[in-house]
Amino acid sequence: MAPSTALDNRSGQRYIAAFPIRAEWDTSDGTHIVAEGETDNVGPEGTLIHFQRELPPVGGRVNLLVMGDAGEKLRVIAEVLRIERNPSHPQAALQVVGETDEWRGLVWEEAAIKMSEADEHYEDDEL
Repeated sequence: MAPSTALDNRSGQRYIAAFPIRAEWDTSDGTHIVAEGETDNVGPEGTLIHFQRELPPVGGRVNLLVMGDAGEKLRVIAEVLRIERNPSHPQAALQVVGETDEWRGLVWEEAAIKMSEADEHYEDDEL
């Protein structure tokens, strides 16, 4: 009997990268939420975000603003795939809807560069 394997539906490499973000969404009762956070990791079509307090609902959509060193980097719409309700580290997994080429070019590729640079600095420190 073959061992069971878990399928991973991710479409590419994920990179550990911390970009500041702001997310906005409306609750089911019509309340408008604005939440600050930071990406934990970035993939070619989405991200895992650590939020300070509020978490968006699974299946909902959020307006996501990714910040860079010089201010606003990119605005996208993202769908909430899952949430982690850990009180000390609440997270939401988001998938970008639409602007995936811009996401890959401005966020995912920069995350790859940052992670590569961090690896190089780490290797230099070991010598």
